[in-house]
Amino acid sequence: APPPASNGSREGTAGTWLRTQLAPGEVITAQSGAFDRDPQESSTTDEELSRAGSPGSRGGSSSTTPDYGEKRLPQALIIGVKKGGTRALLEAIRAHPDVRAVGTEPHFFDRNYEKGLEWYRNVMPKTLEGQITMEKTPSYFVTNEAPRRIHSMAKDTKLIVVVRNPVTRAISDYTQTLSKKPEIPTFEVLAFKNRTLGLIDASWSAIRIGIYALHLENWLQYFPLSQILFVSGERLITDPAGEMAKVQDFLGLKRIVTEKHFYFNKTKGFPCLKKPEDSSAPRCLGKSKGRTHPKIDPDVIHRLRKFYKPFNAMFYQMTGQDFQWEQEENDK
Repeated sequence: APPPASNGSREGTAGTWLRTQLAPGEVITAQSGAFDRDPQESSTTDEELSRAGSPGSRGGSSSTTPDYGEKRLPQALIIGVKKGGTRALLEAIRAHPDVRAVGTEPHFFDRNYEKGLEWYRNVMPKTLEGQITMEKTPSYFVTNEAPRRIHSMAKDTKLIVVVRNPVTRAISDYTQTLSKKPEIPTFEVLAFKNRTLGLIDASWSAIRIGIYALHLENWLQYFPLSQILFVSGERLITDPAGEMAKVQDFLGLKRIVTEKHFYFNKTKGFPCLKKPEDSSAPRCLGKSKGRTHPKIDPDVIHRLRKFYKPFNAMFYQMTGQDFQWEQEENDK
């Protein structure tokens, strides 16, 4: 049976396409089993959130957050995607003096919605007039109810989605799970219902998250494209200052986070953040980022590229942006 459409009763174009327009030999199946499947990224604990949401707390914000100002609901959200580069983006935008952001992932619009907007507001850091309050929870992008809930909070909320080549993203997702659960089956076993027949299992979240067009349809029912910024996870590594310029423009901020803020770490393989006026060592993301991926059979990679190609094309068309994931693969 095909996976359910992403947008409730109305099955959108991508949902229909997912059922009917598969390449020869590529069939999507549902796979059951114990590894079904946590789409969440965060290690945020209830204790951290209750502490952040308690009166007088700083909402998990950076240590420079002042004790004056007031807590406000966020005007901008980083809503996805898991293993796309959302943590790197959050840390970079927090370097801007006019941004205050929660360090932990509140998971309000997917896990904690019943706690109410007042709880959510209390999780936020205090801000001054003119500063932007932000948070990031990558699982919002694939949560059916999130667009409607965010729209009901504030229909002018600005949304940021960090996207990455879905094949690489799926492997990175699996690598993260493998580090926590070494006993899980191989990537190949989870990715296919029947390897011989090439039956790809799009119900596995590691694969399903990367069908960006399917999820985006749900958001476009509530928000115009002009309120959504798509950030390239690849360019966030190769040209972080360029991507951050787009983010700052989108948020209506002065371009303060520039190339002076980044230092490329050859060991980690991605940029680290530094304060231009600070002589101390650059701050790099933790050991959970930049893990070495397990070796995957090239035939599996080929089949996944073939599977994602039409969905990528649809996503490019919907967003008006070509992320050149196919070009990137041809260069390898």
